[in-house]
Amino acid sequence: MQLYDSAMAPNPRRVRIFLAEKGITVPVVPMDIGKAENRKPPFLAKNPLGGLPVLELDDGTCIAESVAICRYFEETQPQPPLLGTSATDRALVEMWQRRMELELFRNVTGCFQNTHAFFKGRISQVPEYGEVCRNAARARLAWLDGELASRPFVAGERYTIADITALCAIDFGRVSDIRIAPEQKHLQRWYDAVSSRPSAKA
Repeated sequence: MQLYDSAMAPNPRRVRIFLAEKGITVPVVPMDIGKAENRKPPFLAKNPLGGLPVLELDDGTCIAESVAICRYFEETQPQPPLLGTSATDRALVEMWQRRMELELFRNVTGCFQNTHAFFKGRISQVPEYGEVCRNAARARLAWLDGELASRPFVAGERYTIADITALCAIDFGRVSDIRIAPEQKHLQRWYDAVSSRPSAKA
């Protein structure tokens, strides 16, 4: 088993944090996305879409997409539970994970992809859309601040994958000047708590 990883990208970091919370160590194959190693035939044979991370199992099965990889490890090592503990809890964690992914993470990465020099010449950038994403991400931070007024973590009383996705989005957002506003006290309290966990250094 080995994990194809990139220290630069936010999606692989989601898996690294998940694994750190589980206490799981997996051999890592670093990929240089600056040199587009993930867009060359050897890697495309493992993931035709070229995205990272990818988990390659001992039998050659390749699992792409961060949450799918996390789900594999949740099934193989259920403790501590990061995807829910009951039918209701799993559904709520999935709901909040999807919200963090679609409403926050996607807007943060959409801003970066469409406004940052890293993607110039790599994709067709639409700077105007990047600004739409930036404004949307900032609005979602304000919304999340309100949600966190009534609970310690994104999905409830326990740390879950929803917190991991939100943390990675917020940290990556700094590259695009998407930050927690001074008045967002609940969000800042949550951020201080989750970013101080040892796994956040992964």
